[in-house]
Amino acid sequence: MFRAAARLSVSGVRSLTRTHPGCKAVLALRCYSHGKQETDEEFDARWITYFNKSDIDAWELRKGMNTLIGYDLVPEPKILEAALRACRRLDDLASAIRILEAVKDKSGPHKDIYPYLVQELKPTLSELGIPTPEELGLDKV
Repeated sequence: MFRAAARLSVSGVRSLTRTHPGCKAVLALRCYSHGKQETDEEFDARWITYFNKSDIDAWELRKGMNTLIGYDLVPEPKILEAALRACRRLDDLASAIRILEAVKDKSGPHKDIYPYLVQELKPTLSELGIPTPEELGLDKV
């Protein structure tokens, strides 16, 4: 029985290795992205619209920020401004400070990104009454 199985498997392998003169090799193309590429402006507008929803709740705010922070980028100040305004509408100071901490952490070894973001967000932070983590002394903990 084993001989019969071995003979069949060997003949099966031979049939796979035979070249057929009428066959042409098909090149495999890999198409990784079928969708339309989103521009930076469209990306920013999508997230600003998300955070500007009037009926956004705390769960949606956290979900949006977790998704946004999960991307391989540091969000633009205008997106962060919309998120901070959503925190104010929800009266959620802790989430606002957590957003600033997450952005600082996301900046990683690039020490000039976070100060730039705070500089750009300073008028909004003052208007909304949101202190930075440094003003609260959280950077020393």
